[in-house]
Amino acid sequence: MLTYAQMLNLKRWNTPTVYNGWERVTRLERTQGRFNRMPVRDFMPQMGIMAGTAVTVVAQPSDPRHQRTNPDAQREYMQYLASVPGPKIVVVKDLDDPHIGSFWGEINANMHRVMGCVGTITDGCVRDLDEMANAGLHALAKHACVGHAYSTPVRWGCDVEVFGTTVRSGDLIHADKHGFMAIDEADCENLLEAVRFMDANECDNLLALSRNAAGMGLEEFIEAYAAAVAKFKSDADEFFSGHVI
Repeated sequence: MLTYAQMLNLKRWNTPTVYNGWERVTRLERTQGRFNRMPVRDFMPQMGIMAGTAVTVVAQPSDPRHQRTNPDAQREYMQYLASVPGPKIVVVKDLDDPHIGSFWGEINANMHRVMGCVGTITDGCVRDLDEMANAGLHALAKHACVGHAYSTPVRWGCDVEVFGTTVRSGDLIHADKHGFMAIDEADCENLLEAVRFMDANECDNLLALSRNAAGMGLEEFIEAYAAAVAKFKSDADEFFSGHVI
């Protein structure tokens, strides 16, 4: 798994740019990546990009029986949180449909921040949005709601399916206003190097030409762009065959 410093480095690029690097080092076919297949809303886009290790939890706020069945669930869940190195992103599977209560609010956000969590992705609700942001907990969610109902941790540390993809405890999560990616350890080894290279490769071969095309005729630009694309691909193939893969 990536170090804290490497995760901080990954926060210098948006999630689409991380995808560009990931697709060059992954063992998967690029359409098989674990990124959201359904719309997800970033409720705190002003907080930018988040990266961290996934901690997973299942909730069902509509059902009061969960609080009675395991009165020690909160303590046990917090012990699980403490066992995972940070920074951490809490991925919540909400079993309710429709969603009537939020696992999140001001109190839970502040507690999770002390436990080393920097954000959440939930296919349920969030509330106390300003207070969550003030606590430093970034939220991507399905929608907002007013109440918490009978929210409590039901299960944790298990695989969860949210927004059409599976997230496993321990995955690297990278997320921003575009959505999120869950990346397993096998694809993390050379990820940062790949992201750095692909971003520089775009700037060197494609963006520099497009941003400096003043005075070029369209036919000249078309020919120059075709050559730039070819060099972009050639440089990438050479780099990844010789350095990363």
